[in-house]
Amino acid sequence: QVQLVESGGGLVQLGGSLRLSCVGSGISLRTYAMAWYRQTPGKQRELVAGITSGRTTKYADFVKGRFTISRGDNTAYLQMNNLNPDDTGVYYCNADPDGSRWGYYFWGLGTQVTVSS
Repeated sequence: QVQLVESGGGLVQLGGSLRLSCVGSGISLRTYAMAWYRQTPGKQRELVAGITSGRTTKYADFVKGRFTISRGDNTAYLQMNNLNPDDTGVYYCNADPDGSRWGYYFWGLGTQVTVSS
């Protein structure tokens, strides 16, 4: 069974930066796709950024070049720059054995990101 643990969230001011980390355990995630999702107040969970096992990346439009996703075999990272209050929410790590898709299978419990104005 895959377990994902997120860390790196916290309180940051407008324009600040955070780096989120996700560590997977249980099995090797080398062939898995990994992604970051978020749930902001009043909205459904949405994709922030994804990265395939081949290191192809995809970003949500609202990222606008501010965020960068990267990964290792069992880790995923989300570098978030120029944060604004709309980025406040719980950020979740996702891993999918398909390798080229995300949004299914394994989820972490999330890490809270709060951006103050």
